[in-house]
Amino acid sequence: MLAPPVAEYRVTPGIGWPLDVAVDPRIGWPNVPRETLDWPTKASAEPPYSGPAPTATASHVIEIPPGPRRARFDEDEFGSPAVEEDPPAVLPTATLTAAALPAPALPRVFVVANQKGGVGKTTTSVNLAAALALGGLSVLVVDLDPQGNATTALGVDHPPGTPGTYEVLMSGAALADHVVDSPEAPSLKVLPATIDLAGAEIELVSIVARENRLKRALRSYLQDHYLDYVFLDCPPSLGLLTLNALVAANEILVPIQCEYYALEGVTQLLRTIDLVKGELNNELRLSVVLLTMFDARTKLAAQVADEVRQHFPAETLPTVVPRSVRISEAPSYGQTVLTYQPSSAGAISYLEAAQEIARRGVEESA
Repeated sequence: MLAPPVAEYRVTPGIGWPLDVAVDPRIGWPNVPRETLDWPTKASAEPPYSGPAPTATASHVIEIPPGPRRARFDEDEFGSPAVEEDPPAVLPTATLTAAALPAPALPRVFVVANQKGGVGKTTTSVNLAAALALGGLSVLVVDLDPQGNATTALGVDHPPGTPGTYEVLMSGAALADHVVDSPEAPSLKVLPATIDLAGAEIELVSIVARENRLKRALRSYLQDHYLDYVFLDCPPSLGLLTLNALVAANEILVPIQCEYYALEGVTQLLRTIDLVKGELNNELRLSVVLLTMFDARTKLAAQVADEVRQHFPAETLPTVVPRSVRISEAPSYGQTVLTYQPSSAGAISYLEAAQEIARRGVEESA
């Protein structure tokens, strides 16, 4: 009778790991390929292993690859990096030339606010401002967000210590001393914001008439400088910075993302508006509602849009801003989408929205 063949163990019985591997100290288990097809073919002549797993020696050097481990795993598994489907856009050599827009009889001061974050407040502020400025109007953007995203999108550097909104609110500095020109349009200006503005929420608490500081600074500026539009870009909260903007403005522009959570943010904002109108600013009114991040592929976006139009039939603009990669890419180049990709759907949408806002302003003042 023939004896059965002797089994050659390639892996540790009951575990499935190769016998001749070292433990990776970073993650606590052997650094082996994810697929068992690539395991070592060398068979061990020793009896089945029953002791603890071997550990790496002190002299063993592990080369840590750059980037996240997930990316390395994907590269090992699939063999080659993913093909980039959408190559980076080539920056246009010419900016968008918009048709001349009608100027309002008096300066229109918009506060762009929404209690919900991530609905496109800053994106709407800078792109509408650029569209109006490219249409021949004089526009000022006041950045009230400590992140300074509006300042970045308008092509203005704002490292810590850059004078701007913080000095106007806290030191009573003249707004004209810190306003800078934006390269996005000839008649577009911006009051920059830095991370220093984050402390203003606490520092303003002990100041008398703290809610009127921006209003006084803006009125003083408008006496000596002509403007058609002013956009006050607010942070995603209803603190003292947003309160200063609500007191200084006479109109509210609310961008609403076409999702349910954005509707809850509008509800909270409307309550704050009622409080401000009754106590601090009777001229404040909700005049423009803009639907943003509209995804025509989903029923939810259409349902939210219909519900918004039912609640705000006169204020909601007919133009909706679609989800667009170009809109998201533009700030990384220090540009608005109107100069980054003038032919994109996002640029056309903001241009149409600006035209509608300008037209309504002339009709209301007539």
